Amino acid sequence: MRGTLFLLASLVIWMTAACARLPGPGAPPQSMPKTAQEDAMTGSSPTPSLEISSPAFAPGAMIPVRYTCDGEDESPPLNWHGAPDGVQSFALIMDDPDAPAGTWVHWVIFNMPASATGLPAAIPPRPTLADGSVQGVNSWRRVGYGGPCPPRGQHRYFFKLYALDAPLSLGPSATKADLLRAMEGHILARAELMGVYRRR
Repeated sequence: MRGTLFLLASLVIWMTAACARLPGPGAPPQSMPKTAQEDAMTGSSPTPSLEISSPAFAPGAMIPVRYTCDGEDESPPLNWHGAPDGVQSFALIMDDPDAPAGTWVHWVIFNMPASATGLPAAIPPRPTLADGSVQGVNSWRRVGYGGPCPPRGQHRYFFKLYALDAPLSLGPSATKADLLRAMEGHILARAELMGVYRRR
């Protein structure tokens, strides 16, 4: 009898602890890392065949001052290769997930031609470029590139390249969120380059 009561008491305690770990009906959903959220939206994760690099800095290295708010604030040169068959356009997002107020978007550019293998330095802040590429709006609510300018500490800056199976019907007022939605179902491959910057 005592053994049965002990087993019942143990079962009740276990069930109570398990229920305590479950979120209630009014509890907010658990969030996942920003990159995971973007991957879920676009159905994409970095693809080994597609690679992006910069002659200005190595992966994980310090971004030169020239390409930041402490210098000329020019966009850095970028190169890529390994795009899969069927690419009709490229898109690129640069952002800073370490910003105090949440991810800060530094650059949105899309409808880059399928023949493109990179971007030169100092892309002008124009809505539409000569090759048909379109630049969207960054977190400063400006069209084009805005360089690293962390308020404190060292931040990471991600250049995310997307190979798409179609051009996108978006205009120069497009934000990062607009671009992510428009790319859903169109991503053939994705590559990523990360650099860091700390103000002196």
